[in-house]
Amino acid sequence: MLRNQQNLGQRLQQGMQQKLSPQQLQYIKLLQLTTQGLEQRIKEELETNPILEQLQSEEDWDRSDQEPLDSPEIDYSDGMTQSSEKGLESLEEQKVDWDTYKDNTEYDGDSYTYANSKHEEFGDMPDPYHSTLLEDLEQQVSLLNLAEDEQLIADQILGSLDEDGYFRREAIAIADNIAFNHGVYVDEEDVEVVRQKIQRLDPLGIASKDLKDCLQIQLGHSDTDMPGKELALFIVKDAWSLFEKKHFEKIMSRFEVSEEELKVAFNAIRRMDPKPGAVQNEDRHNNQYIDPDFEVYWQSKDHNASSTGEFVIKLNQRNAPQLRISPDYEGMWSNIKAKVDGPDPQTQQFLKTKLDSAQWFIESIKQRQRTLMNTMKTIVALQEDFFKYGEALRPMILKDIAERIGMDISTISRVVNGKYVQTHSGVYELKYFFNEGLVTESGEEVSNREIKNLLQKIIDYEDKKNPLSDQALSDALKQEGYVVARRTVSKYREQLNEPVARLRKQII
Repeated sequence: MLRNQQNLGQRLQQGMQQKLSPQQLQYIKLLQLTTQGLEQRIKEELETNPILEQLQSEEDWDRSDQEPLDSPEIDYSDGMTQSSEKGLESLEEQKVDWDTYKDNTEYDGDSYTYANSKHEEFGDMPDPYHSTLLEDLEQQVSLLNLAEDEQLIADQILGSLDEDGYFRREAIAIADNIAFNHGVYVDEEDVEVVRQKIQRLDPLGIASKDLKDCLQIQLGHSDTDMPGKELALFIVKDAWSLFEKKHFEKIMSRFEVSEEELKVAFNAIRRMDPKPGAVQNEDRHNNQYIDPDFEVYWQSKDHNASSTGEFVIKLNQRNAPQLRISPDYEGMWSNIKAKVDGPDPQTQQFLKTKLDSAQWFIESIKQRQRTLMNTMKTIVALQEDFFKYGEALRPMILKDIAERIGMDISTISRVVNGKYVQTHSGVYELKYFFNEGLVTESGEEVSNREIKNLLQKIIDYEDKKNPLSDQALSDALKQEGYVVARRTVSKYREQLNEPVARLRKQII
């Protein structure tokens, strides 16, 4: 009896599973794309579907511009009903209404500007080329005049560097790899010799085995007159374990130095670069141009942010081409149906399939843009003060948006992931605006991001000789009116990449 009930439950569970239609899957995939990703996806669809075409003539562009999608004001309602996630209806009938296709399937690539504005469109900013760290190192290695077997070793070492610039593989593994792939036999000592040559390239300390090795090579090649250099080298070579654990009293006793001398040596060590590979990679990452998906700004009537006005929200589609179903295929369809021996079912079905595909694609893009705009409008509505003044971020979670526009949380998650918005105070990822909240002693609800900012300030200004424990940090927050448990403080501290109190200890 129990087995029958289990089987019945399994059948019921399987029967209730919802299968997404191809159109829904296409919509979901488009929803996840950024502006640049959508541009590439449209190009791919244009290449694979001959019935879909890009409007290019001035006459076509003028006609598309006759029906702007501007709205006189932002609608903070629960969202457009046409943005429902029920999917897109496919065309079942074999009779094609070309007028319907032409009227309902053109996508004019409009920027979806809400609020009347002559604000300048997103500008074209090319992403400048930067050579990679690997390319820089390869160029420097080429100037070392290495022998053929040494060049093979260097190539293996450079290809094995981690994101911080460290070489953490065993030398024997490099030797075995060269022997297997090139038939050249080298030993571990050969690998170490080449590694040490690379260590002296720019950035200094690249290809180090660990942090101790990295600091040692950097200190050894630093200015001879750098204050504290000699003691710093002794500490790194002979008292590394004590230094890692911040046991400063034991270091002073071991080397018979004063606190002031230790402080100078400590500052010398801090001047070194613990991640020689990450510096260039981080700079290049920060220099990468982000093409915002949205632009939001407050348009005041008298240029005063506190006065009456309206938000302008723009969806960036600068490089998204205008689309339509090619009218050339209307004549082809008529010719197929007018054949004396009857229409060719195979050709007719091919055209019908491509027509449906083109319509679904255009409708999916339209639905994507509506969903994105509804989401952005709701974010602005809930974070008005931030978009006006660049501060006072309110607690907000994905569920808040989903409930207001009548969509699933997973859909909102796809919208905000990887999307950016340009504001008067900078460019922000949409995920930045989502954060949980806490209630202060006065009953005011604040975002945990505000709590983290305050926590960071407390840590920054703490006594570095006696850093605050997590419980002491919790007490300090309470004095500011924020009741945060010690365990929560520990979590926030880790998210801020701040170590425990013992490891924050410094010689001042």
